[in-house]
Amino acid sequence: MVSLLQEMKGEKRSMEKRIAILGIIIEDLESAMPVNDLLHEYREYIIGRMGMPYKEKNLSVISVVLDAPNEVISALSGKLGMVTGVSSKAVYSKR
Repeated sequence: MVSLLQEMKGEKRSMEKRIAILGIIIEDLESAMPVNDLLHEYREYIIGRMGMPYKEKNLSVISVVLDAPNEVISALSGKLGMVTGVSSKAVYSKR
């Protein structure tokens, strides 16, 4: 049986923040608004972001630096990946 203290430690560990870079490629430019809406929803975790339109390829590339729990980073990346014409991938710090 897990003690309450062990549960709390486990919960704290899962809520520890990590630095991550989220790479986002928008191939359907009509999807830019839903992407921005999601980024706005997660704004409390965003340290900074940089967007670059690539007109020759008719797409946009966005990099977002986050300081957030793993679950939050994964949730945002997953939600972005479900938007039509959008790909996203997270790279995590080791600690």
